[in-house]
Amino acid sequence: MIVPVRRLAAVATVCALGATLTACGTSQTPQQPHRPQPHTAEPTPAHTSTPTPTPAAAPSRPPTLAPGPAGLTPVFEHAPRTADKTVALTFDADMTADQGSRAASGEHFDNPGLIAALRALRVPATVFMTGRWAEEYPDQARSIGHDPQFEIANHSYSHYAFTDDCYGLPTVPESGMRADVERAYTAFRKAGVPNAMPYFRFPGGCYDKRALRAVSGTGVTAVQWDVVSGDAFATDADAVAQQVLDGVKPGSVVVMHCTRSAAPTTERAVRAIVPELRRQGYRFVKVSELIGATRTPH
Repeated sequence: MIVPVRRLAAVATVCALGATLTACGTSQTPQQPHRPQPHTAEPTPAHTSTPTPTPAAAPSRPPTLAPGPAGLTPVFEHAPRTADKTVALTFDADMTADQGSRAASGEHFDNPGLIAALRALRVPATVFMTGRWAEEYPDQARSIGHDPQFEIANHSYSHYAFTDDCYGLPTVPESGMRADVERAYTAFRKAGVPNAMPYFRFPGGCYDKRALRAVSGTGVTAVQWDVVSGDAFATDADAVAQQVLDGVKPGSVVVMHCTRSAAPTTERAVRAIVPELRRQGYRFVKVSELIGATRTPH
């Protein structure tokens, strides 16, 4: 279920303020990237010199923000407004845990046309995916996760809200919040998604200090946004595109959706947004690049 967006006050301060846009699980910590073992050279004849083996470089850990006061999960909304005109398009792949029957009856919570358009336009992007979406569309989740143009981040398993009164979404009890985040990572691994990013977007964009504290043990950085596309339930692609173009600033994070049934105009809007922002000198990046430019990874 996708819900309209609204501006929320950030509880944790990271680089700048801005903001806004569903419960059960098994506890597992998100996997870190596999570290390759050093290469060992093949034996060589005695009369030849033996080359020194060169260890394979271990993949770097994705950049995250340092915890906030009292160890609270940090919240990222946009990068510094520097002269470097970068912007991150993010897409929420929403599917609520109890929507399986709707998918079985033919409702589409995926949007392969949008992903194809991003590939054709060569636009890097971050997809905030629910674990339930990955279970429903494992082939697509795996394809996105293995494509270096994209990165997959966590949008909870259930898409239940982490606060009360969040656009009518069912609510995760505080005792189940961390498990809901961890269950999404488990679903990604079962779908064959490698190395999902340590970034988490609260369903509906709704969070408070209690929610930040509950998920702090997962080591994620919470990612919000400063540009609301308005694509949820929109029927006018031009209006969505214009709203994004009017809101983007250097370092912006734009929130959009990868769910055909609830955001049917997104692909068309993207096809208008991308060339215009490029004409204005913007470069598209993933969220990880913006976070990396905001603060030294820890």
